Amino acid sequence: MNINILKTNSDNVDFIYLIKLLDEDLKEKYGDLQKQYDDYNRNKDIKQVLVIYRDNVPVGCGAYKEYKDKTVELKRIFIDKKERGNGLGKLVVNTLEKCAKEKYYKYAILETGIKQNEAIHLYKRCGYTIISNYGQYIGNTNSICMKKTL
Repeated sequence: MNINILKTNSDNVDFIYLIKLLDEDLKEKYGDLQKQYDDYNRNKDIKQVLVIYRDNVPVGCGAYKEYKDKTVELKRIFIDKKERGNGLGKLVVNTLEKCAKEKYYKYAILETGIKQNEAIHLYKRCGYTIISNYGQYIGNTNSICMKKTL
């Protein structure tokens, strides 16, 4: 298995393809409820994007953007269903964290949904702890927010 990581931005066609798969997966889990998140998940102008390739095929992605006060927010982390369980999710999270640390960020936060058990377990294994919901997720009982010191 040959794994490559491309650092790119949100205009990358493979990132756009993977995000389409992510959005389909989320719609499957949440139905019309997912529409409330559409504004939060706009990909335009995200400059810190990773695309993971296995044998030159795009199989995973993730991104981060500056949140505030030396904090980044991890966004749009996704591994193709056929590739899950191979450590690629952890690779995406670890690589995003490394990139953020190189730019002197101290904290990473993220939001995930209550029905995304695989993601919740992944983030906990990567050292994230549940925090009070932040920003637009305050009061949203379908969201779980997490944080890690980098």
